[in-house]
Amino acid sequence: MAIYSPFSKAQLLPQEEKLEVARHKSELFIGVPQETAYQERRICLTPDAVASLTSHGHRVLIESGAGESASFSDKEYSDAGAEITKDTKKVFSCPIILKVEPPTLPEIEMMNPQTIVISAIQLKTQRKEYFQALATKRITALAFEFIKDEDGSYPAVKSLSEIAGTAAIHIAAEMMINQNIGKGLLFGNITGVRPTEVVILGAGTVAEYAARTALGLGASVKVFDNSITRLRRLQNLLNQRIFTSTIQEKMLLKSLMRCDVAIGAMRGKNRTPVVVTETMVEHMKKGAVIVDVSIDTGGCFETSEITTHDKPTFIKNNVIHYCVPNIPSRYSKTASMSISNIITPFLLHIADDGGLESAIRCNRGLKNGIYFYHGLLTNKSIADWFNLEHRDINLIVF
Repeated sequence: MAIYSPFSKAQLLPQEEKLEVARHKSELFIGVPQETAYQERRICLTPDAVASLTSHGHRVLIESGAGESASFSDKEYSDAGAEITKDTKKVFSCPIILKVEPPTLPEIEMMNPQTIVISAIQLKTQRKEYFQALATKRITALAFEFIKDEDGSYPAVKSLSEIAGTAAIHIAAEMMINQNIGKGLLFGNITGVRPTEVVILGAGTVAEYAARTALGLGASVKVFDNSITRLRRLQNLLNQRIFTSTIQEKMLLKSLMRCDVAIGAMRGKNRTPVVVTETMVEHMKKGAVIVDVSIDTGGCFETSEITTHDKPTFIKNNVIHYCVPNIPSRYSKTASMSISNIITPFLLHIADDGGLESAIRCNRGLKNGIYFYHGLLTNKSIADWFNLEHRDINLIVF
């Protein structure tokens, strides 16, 4: 009786090993337009990053004035090898577009089909029309927030959180000494004077760097979070013992009544949970300062309301509130250098691998950053959020 085999005799014979064809480096042509979003002052590439890219044979086209808000002149970019133009459409016609803020619908309209866009996505501020516009132009889009590093962390998110945490303490210090609205207090620990008391809500990266900065200035720090694991991790990272507690209303209220500064650094899956009620704020000292870093996802103080860099503060219940959503943009040069340090190695990696298609096959962290691939939505969380169909990137690129 013959035994059926799904393979032919030739297919069962030993085959020669197939090796990967040598990858050829590709030349990138990158466009960096001027940011048009309200109060966005950052830029994705510094002149040093441009010099690094152009020295590897890549072209960088920058819209005139794009770096001025971050204290980088057109001449600095030109000296670094960039091409400068005042033609916005010409910049958006480049094969690769680098932006800090996600592109607007009119900007997407200026792009050529199959363009690669690398920017933030800011999911909670997006609309369904944005993704439909990307699909129409068959855009491949990568989000800063989704790109992973070798250790599995999100470098762009972490870096900007470091800036926000450090900045929150410096901002609070400014508010305290402001004679018009503050109490005229120096942030720190002066001999014979009670040290500044700081309450931090949350135990993530923002909280860590806020605590580091406050401790460096000599303040007394108390951290509240609902995760004992995160609190323990924070103490280990700070390498010193500080007051930590889970969020219990009685203990939190007691600390808020004594503190000079309260920092909101909590995060939630959707909206940030409100852990400080208006009644609790009413019990705070007159002239105390609240810096709600979580305001971009709703804020963790019930009294928080979104403010701007032009008018960053308001007073409610005799407490100074600072609730600007985009704190890193206030320190535009530092934030630009930080973003540039993260993005430039990925761009060089894409070029060395012969283009984005090859790079995402070799780099899982870069692949994780893709949320649109040739007009196909590939991110499940975005699909669930906006009720859209998606395709698994791992089934398209492998």
